[in-house]
Amino acid sequence: MNTKRMWIAVVAGAGMLLPLTLAAQMDPNGSVGPTPYPQSPQGMNQPSNQPGSTPPTGAQTTPSGSMRDSLGAPGETGQKMLDKQFVRAAVADGISDVKLGTLAVEKGGPDVKEAAQKMVDDHTMMNKDMETVADAMGVMLPKKMSKEDQAEYEKLSGLSGKDFDTEYLTYTAKAHWVAVHKFYMESSAAADPELQTEVVKCLMTMRQHLGLISKAATAEGIVLPPRPPRTPPATTAKK
Repeated sequence: MNTKRMWIAVVAGAGMLLPLTLAAQMDPNGSVGPTPYPQSPQGMNQPSNQPGSTPPTGAQTTPSGSMRDSLGAPGETGQKMLDKQFVRAAVADGISDVKLGTLAVEKGGPDVKEAAQKMVDDHTMMNKDMETVADAMGVMLPKKMSKEDQAEYEKLSGLSGKDFDTEYLTYTAKAHWVAVHKFYMESSAAADPELQTEVVKCLMTMRQHLGLISKAATAEGIVLPPRPPRTPPATTAKK
């Protein structure tokens, strides 16, 4: 009886130790209880902080530099953009001066013809120089004058004699007053050194044109409208 009881005790003890042994084999740290790395449906058996483990690829992505660059480099939309707009407008106005001047050479009085021919020659050269600057800046230039100037060209085409001279000199004087002011403002604001040099040169030439227009008007007995007042520069309010 004693021997039989001893075997029963041994078998019972082995039965109690078996679950603990199996649990210790399942836990990599050899301890009983929950594992320190909870398993999830994504990444089973891949603890994130295991020494020597390789982080999963594609988990997080950072925008590339080329994507950021496609939004535009700093400084490209400020004064440089205004310079390009100025160049396009200046060339369009120059085309108008040549077209209207050519018409005045054909239809104007003697003094009007002389002033008009000078403006045709000067604005033709100015446009060529401005085109060189525009090419360096990567600016697409217009090939014809504006709709407003086209309408004036058609109006002048239907006039003759004193009416033509008065209309041409008046329109050209107003256009040059506006242009001189724009060129003056651009001369101190241009970001491109070559453009700035060209603007200063054109500014001097157009001031001479205003003298020629005034002289022709006086010779033909034409009274030009008064020069408009200059717009004062914008001031920044003090904080």
